[in-house]
Amino acid sequence: MTDTQPSTAPPSFDALAEAIRHRRSVYGHLSGLRMDRYAPGEAWSTLPYRPVFVGDSDTGVIHGGVVTAMLDESCGMAVQLALDGTRAIATLDLRIDYQKPATPGLDIKAHAVCFRVTRSIAFVRATAYQEQESEPVATATACFMVDANRTNMLVDRPVFAGEPAPLEAPEDGGGLFASSPFARCLGIRAGEGDTLVMPFSQRIIGNPVLPAIHGGMTGAFLETTAIITVMRELGVSAPPKPIGLTINYLRSGRALDSMASASIVKQGRRVVAFEARAWQDDATKPIATAFGHFMLRQEQD
Repeated sequence: MTDTQPSTAPPSFDALAEAIRHRRSVYGHLSGLRMDRYAPGEAWSTLPYRPVFVGDSDTGVIHGGVVTAMLDESCGMAVQLALDGTRAIATLDLRIDYQKPATPGLDIKAHAVCFRVTRSIAFVRATAYQEQESEPVATATACFMVDANRTNMLVDRPVFAGEPAPLEAPEDGGGLFASSPFARCLGIRAGEGDTLVMPFSQRIIGNPVLPAIHGGMTGAFLETTAIITVMRELGVSAPPKPIGLTINYLRSGRALDSMASASIVKQGRRVVAFEARAWQDDATKPIATAFGHFMLRQEQD
């Protein structure tokens, strides 16, 4: 009698794409992000507009962190479509260049391309847009680690089906984030001294197996911290406009509350350079750092 070994053949590309479509991050599912089209190493996705994504109620503009998280997730899809789906990936660094504010009320689309994969690293670029890809809201470049941990997306991750549960933004009255629904959705609050705190919750999970915080959520947290720091230190009431943001991921964000602080590196008449860092149980061991630029809003803006 001959023993029969289970098949280890990789799935067909269409089966891989279907797995990626339904076995993604928790936040990706809750946000409503969907993959519309796919090709080897290439993904087209759409994020339906939701009022909870607004970063400034006075203007109705989408929070930059929403765009950051969407591009991070879309880049991850492209990387998985360049692999066989069984290998875990993690974002090493992500650079976002904001071209223009997203028009309130419109969906955001993304096109991500994994253009090179080495033994350990995958390189990706992506564009976020609303009506035409030639008129981007933001562009991104990213590097992902391949075989970042021992989880297997095709086997270990749960299948998400049906409509996602609504994302809520509790009211904050005259609090720090009264005009930022997305910051309230993430539960961000003031901490000790000049720090902010992002409590751990199911909605910010990236890899549900570990579990680990979504890289885009960490990026959104760092950007929010920098915005609050600039407004406080410069005594301005209007949130600054993000120009560019580079995030370096140093270790996984675990199922713990995260803290962050930021500082102004250089201030010009209209542009401010900042740096920010996030950590969990040890401030000397950050989970991520960021550097970027804001443009200060003028009265005529």
